[in-house]
Amino acid sequence: MKASISDQRSIIDLQNFDFHTANLKNKAANLPELAEINSLSIKQNNARDLRIAAETELNDVKRELARAEGDVEQIVTRIERDEKRLASGTGTPKELEQTQHELVTLGTRRAELEEIELEVMMRVDEIKARITDLTGQEEQLGQELMDAQVRKENALTVLNSELEKAEKERATTAQSVNAEFLALYEKIRQGNNGIGAAFLAGNQCKGCNLTLNTIELQRIAGLAEDEVVRCEECRCILVRDK
Repeated sequence: MKASISDQRSIIDLQNFDFHTANLKNKAANLPELAEINSLSIKQNNARDLRIAAETELNDVKRELARAEGDVEQIVTRIERDEKRLASGTGTPKELEQTQHELVTLGTRRAELEEIELEVMMRVDEIKARITDLTGQEEQLGQELMDAQVRKENALTVLNSELEKAEKERATTAQSVNAEFLALYEKIRQGNNGIGAAFLAGNQCKGCNLTLNTIELQRIAGLAEDEVVRCEECRCILVRDK
């Protein structure tokens, strides 16, 4: 195949556009904000899950507290009833003595139940404090997440603008290249990790960075300038750097 010197130079320009485009797309796919957003999302979801679990736990403990308060209330009611009976003197001496003993037992039981009630109340306070802390973490992470998303969108806007510009310039350059030569470049590029053309700088292919042997260099030197040269190793189009 033959291609004018101009087309060969243009194909190098297209390769540079393609490298630049690939680099921009790679940057867009690997923005640091993306990893940050992922990390913040995981942390926020963890804080949310822990908060929900704590709220469920709080509801359970509140029911436990209600039972403890009910138990104390029942004991207080019985104590008040027995105290009234003793104060009235109603009943036989034996019955009054039994009431006195019952008051002692009820007092002990009341102290035990009030201790349980206090313990449950402390658990309620601890869980509420935990919920408040987790809610604060969740809100803070949400704010950081929004900030990261804004920075991501701003970065993507810049990259997309550069990408659009590069694609327009590439399209303009491609229009001036012989269609058959351009098709060859595209075919090679698609099957060669994005490299379809490179300079032959001295005795080195800049596509695969390997050195051509003397015999191959002599063969190339004897070819016409418009003869399309291919690297024996990577098969990309070699444009002689003159």
